[in-house]
Amino acid sequence: MSELEAYRSRGANLVLAGKLRIAVWVVTALVLFLVGLMRQVKIGLPDGMSLHMLPPLHAVLNSGAAVALILALFCIRRGRVLLHQRWIYVAMGCSFLFLLSYVTYHFTTPETVYGDLDGNGVLTDAERTEAGPMRSVYLIVLLSHIALAAVSLPFILLSFVYGFTNQTVKHRRIAVRVFPVWLYVAVTGPVVYLMLRPYY
Repeated sequence: MSELEAYRSRGANLVLAGKLRIAVWVVTALVLFLVGLMRQVKIGLPDGMSLHMLPPLHAVLNSGAAVALILALFCIRRGRVLLHQRWIYVAMGCSFLFLLSYVTYHFTTPETVYGDLDGNGVLTDAERTEAGPMRSVYLIVLLSHIALAAVSLPFILLSFVYGFTNQTVKHRRIAVRVFPVWLYVAVTGPVVYLMLRPYY
């Protein structure tokens, strides 16, 4: 019996799955609430303290998640279930650390505006002209990244829950749809950072 067949023959843990599904929606609501709130509320840092080292970390964590997702896909296509699981754990870990760091950064640091050359948080007509059409490209990438991250979050978590509780059919049904979205979000994270980097 192959590793994949052995995994599929295991019984589903429906009781645990039911509890985890509830947790998925609670976590999703909490994350979306915090992401919405962080634009409105700013927590002051002690004098001389800065978290400007976090955006490059965010890019690294997103890149790590993207690499882990590709390796997870590579493994499952070859029937290497345990390696697939481990790479998914890495992707989830990178995404979780990114989320914690991202929320912390935006609760404590003023938003960086693309094209804002003097860093005062206000985009003048001259700065907008200087940024040119690349500002539109940046906004398209950024908005698609944010929207797809928000929409995909519960489905990423549900896919994980179904895989973790041995519900292979449900896991695969969601995973084949949410995987490319999660990968897009992970890849566009570093792209957004690199585009915004001159303005930090």
